[in-house]
Amino acid sequence: MFDQFRKFETTLAGRPLVVETGKMAQLAGGSVLIRYGETEVLCTATMSDKPREGVDFFPMSIDFEEKLYSVGKIPGSFQRREGRASEKAILAARVIDRPIRPLFPKDMRNDVGIVATVMSVDPDCLPEITAMIGVSIALSISPIPWAGPISGVSVGLVDGKFVINPTAAEREKSEMAVTVASTDELIAMIEAGANEIDNDTMFDAIMFGHKENQRMVEFIKGIQAEIGKPKVDFPSNDPSHEMYEAVKEFAIDDVKAALDTDDKRVRDERLLPIYAAVHEKFDEQFPEETAKLDDCLYKLQKYIVRRWLLDEGKRVDGRGIDDMRPLNAQVDLLSRVHGSGMFTRGQTQVLTVTTLGTIGDAQLLDGIDEEESKRYIHHYNFPSYSVGETKPSRGPGRREIGHGALAERALLPVIPSVEEFPYTIRLVSEVLSSNGSTSQASICGSTLSLMAAGVPIKAPVAGISCGLVTEGDRFMTMVDIQGLEDFFGDMDFKVGGTKKGITAIQMDTKVHGLTPEIVKEAFEKTYKARCKIIDEVILPCIPEPRAELSKYAPKMLTTKIDPEKIGDVIGKQGKVIQKICAECDCKIDIDDDGSVFIASTDLDNAKKALSIVETIAKDPEVGAIYKGVVTRLMSFGAFVEIAPGKEGLVHISHLDVKHTEKVEDVVNVGDEIIVQVLPTDEQGRLNLSRRNALIAVEGLTPENDISDQARKPQRRDGGFRGNRNGKK
Repeated sequence: MFDQFRKFETTLAGRPLVVETGKMAQLAGGSVLIRYGETEVLCTATMSDKPREGVDFFPMSIDFEEKLYSVGKIPGSFQRREGRASEKAILAARVIDRPIRPLFPKDMRNDVGIVATVMSVDPDCLPEITAMIGVSIALSISPIPWAGPISGVSVGLVDGKFVINPTAAEREKSEMAVTVASTDELIAMIEAGANEIDNDTMFDAIMFGHKENQRMVEFIKGIQAEIGKPKVDFPSNDPSHEMYEAVKEFAIDDVKAALDTDDKRVRDERLLPIYAAVHEKFDEQFPEETAKLDDCLYKLQKYIVRRWLLDEGKRVDGRGIDDMRPLNAQVDLLSRVHGSGMFTRGQTQVLTVTTLGTIGDAQLLDGIDEEESKRYIHHYNFPSYSVGETKPSRGPGRREIGHGALAERALLPVIPSVEEFPYTIRLVSEVLSSNGSTSQASICGSTLSLMAAGVPIKAPVAGISCGLVTEGDRFMTMVDIQGLEDFFGDMDFKVGGTKKGITAIQMDTKVHGLTPEIVKEAFEKTYKARCKIIDEVILPCIPEPRAELSKYAPKMLTTKIDPEKIGDVIGKQGKVIQKICAECDCKIDIDDDGSVFIASTDLDNAKKALSIVETIAKDPEVGAIYKGVVTRLMSFGAFVEIAPGKEGLVHISHLDVKHTEKVEDVVNVGDEIIVQVLPTDEQGRLNLSRRNALIAVEGLTPENDISDQARKPQRRDGGFRGNRNGKK
């Protein structure tokens, strides 16, 4: 059964990498079980026999399947089985998709399905890197037309040195997390998060990873040469040369005139009659291929835009090559939210809203890595109206999840620690209008929103994209690409960062990859652009984070208690903490290490809750004075609760400054009274004195007027009980 079984071995970053073929999933077009350390991923690639009809794109899907058995977990869902892909799984699939997609034939319409099933996870060997290499091998040995292979590695910066595929411990200390994918010559994809890393260091890290990738590509080529299947032919979906040339000759001047505007709406309106005229002219001439006339017009627009850029240095909207579109920034657009900021770049406009919550509002994660929660969350929404369309909203797709993660990664290095700012922070970026680079506009809008909300970020962050047009050995880059330059160009190189350095990168290409010269030029241009955005747009709008939070935001107080006292604060079945929350109109979160977070929109209520918690958690000091509530009356005294679950006895001799005959003459159940802590008795019980408290606080003595209203016990509704004789 396993007569086709083969095993190939190498090392990667000092750890064994083993590729097994011919044992599993033999009916797939190409399949491998790749083992890296103890991480094991089954990667398969399969293509349909016939092209899909009625599509004008290459229909490829990539699924990165996280199996919780791979880390010895049972899913936490009701069904106890894996459900829809997690955000991390979607992001891993996108990271694999981006370097391999440009290597497929542009005119192929056969469905290609790629599945990477994570079966075992070694924390020191990232499954997404393992899967990327495995998918490349599966495609390389399959009959699917593909111009690979590629390889991918992660690069860290630990103690000033670059590390390939850092271990879990090294990732904790690393100043960057850079994923680099490469062909045998070119850099195919970059995905990065970093702690304000300068351009030169980032470039060196990318080249460090690229060199290791080139070695791995040669390893994969060896596998392909030994067991790879011949690539199959496929029917091309490109319009014929004759059709394209006819449409080009007929419409080129009209298309040039239509494209020559900085207004997307005007451009779209101008193109509509051209499409109609082309169909009227050529439908009868090409009756079997009328659908491909639209492809001809798309190719013609691409031809015009690229010729303008390469030959004339001209951009569609008339800008200079390194000029940005008009910029604008605003804050405080919404009344009752905790913070809001809107960033506009040309016809791209994004509004970001900040919401502050308690630590208990942190997002819980149920995945295959070791991260169990996160307190900084960024969501990105791209409604159809932002591009003038009318599609129903079906929730976030893979693109929205990817853009939200990019903005989250860009801002994470400047978010204050939980010790500095004990809040969960959620940002939502609403794309109001889109004409390119909405993900980078959401980074800028998020900086504005965070500062307006009073989040003490370490530095403002801006995002900008760089485009590319290539022709043979010629290339040119342009900053702040708009929609058409993205559609018809060869690269979207997004960089987010502060003036100090880079915090995030996402690089996509439509060509096989980039040379080092292109990468270096993109870094230089994006750095100048983001510094300009920060200095000329963001800081003039709001120069620093607000000193105070919105009146609608929760006010947070923190303290640290002995972990052994956590049970006392929570109480049996949570009754104590529930009582505190109800009485003080607040929310309380307690970590296992004894950190207590108290949140309330009313600061006085938060302070009251803090006092109660500290009273419960700490043994009351002798001489300290508290306000308590009378809970029980006995013939020998009254029991007073100075905090939920913390009750002491006021002996009858300590109820008043004068002699007391009966307890009921002075207090009743429910009264609020002040008491002073006395030394505990031999059994460790809490003893209290109202008499001492009155003397200490009110200066009362037996000679004072005992009818003084200030010293009479209060009912819990704030009224007074009357004097000791019951007279009012």
